[in-house]
Amino acid sequence: MNCSVCGKPLRFDRVVFHCSCGAFVHAYCWEKHVLQAHNPAFEIGAINLNGEFKVQEQPSEEGEIKNLDSAMP
Repeated sequence: MNCSVCGKPLRFDRVVFHCSCGAFVHAYCWEKHVLQAHNPAFEIGAINLNGEFKVQEQPSEEGEIKNLDSAMP
């Protein structure tokens, strides 16, 4: 069986994630799978000392996902 993200074999001695959509992926491919396959809505920001989330920027549909893909191994 191969990883649905990178296509490399899933080894019996490594951690494998099974997504609710049915995909099997390496642990290090999980974030990429979620971003590519499920396109979740998200905001980029920071949390202050009071625990409040402050939005710094909102991602565009394609631009931010491409930038995140290039930053991942």
